[in-house]
Amino acid sequence: MLIGEYNYAMDEKGRLNFPAKFREQMGREFVVTRWLDECLVAFPQSEWQRITQTLMSKSMVKTRDIQRFLFSAAEEVSPDKQGRILLGPALRAHAKLEKEVTVIGVGSYAEIWDTAAWTAKQQSLGSADIEAAMEELDF
Repeated sequence: MLIGEYNYAMDEKGRLNFPAKFREQMGREFVVTRWLDECLVAFPQSEWQRITQTLMSKSMVKTRDIQRFLFSAAEEVSPDKQGRILLGPALRAHAKLEKEVTVIGVGSYAEIWDTAAWTAKQQSLGSADIEAAMEELDF
């Protein structure tokens, strides 16, 4: 399970250190693509395959925009010897990544955020919102 929050500085080439604890669970190669809330998402290959199979099992007409959104920007990445992954310009632009980056664990996947955007997102989530969402899920 991917949990925790890690802060890094991305270099000018778009290389980002990916948390060692996450690398163990993500495997040698994983998929990074754009995600909701102007962040990126990193899926282990097994989770990416599950998502792909789910989308492919549904009506192409109904899922085409989701497929376009996820697949067109997806990149397979492999951490280098220093544990860094290279994020392409389109992915960096989507998440407005420039220097300070936060990687968070979200159970079966990780999200990659601009640190200021992540801070703002956390501040925007009030306890009443979380409580309502938990109640709706019978948590």
